[in-house]
Amino acid sequence: MVAHASQRRFGREHRAPRKPGYGPQAGLMKHRELRFCRRCPRRVDEALALLAAVGGISVTAQGDRIVAIEYSLTDHSFRSIERALRAHGFVLDGSLKMRLIRTMLYFCEDTQLRNLKQPERLIKKSNEIYVKAWQHHPHGDHDDTPSELRDYR
Repeated sequence: MVAHASQRRFGREHRAPRKPGYGPQAGLMKHRELRFCRRCPRRVDEALALLAAVGGISVTAQGDRIVAIEYSLTDHSFRSIERALRAHGFVLDGSLKMRLIRTMLYFCEDTQLRNLKQPERLIKKSNEIYVKAWQHHPHGDHDDTPSELRDYR
């Protein structure tokens, strides 16, 4: 994926700041690393070719067992990408650390997708709720102190 000079300087719309490795990212563009098992019989080159053929995913090799991917959450999810790789016989790193990271990423992306499907709230009219609640409360001076004692003379 080749970025234009303006994209490098100012970023793209909905692009999260690039973080090394894993981690939650607020935007719709996700930057992740896929780590393969050390004893994986398949090569990283095959994974690069498979992911590049999917479309909507930019891939680069980061070493002999790491592939960096960039995708939009509106098109793909980390879970679906991993499922596709597993379906083609790739074995991902199964260490406890990587399983915990994957679980956190699945949760974050699922929550973000669920939130994107929710209807947009009308923030500008939210004050109407408080206006209506205020109208139902009794108003006026509820102090039982006589008015002559309330005035400072």
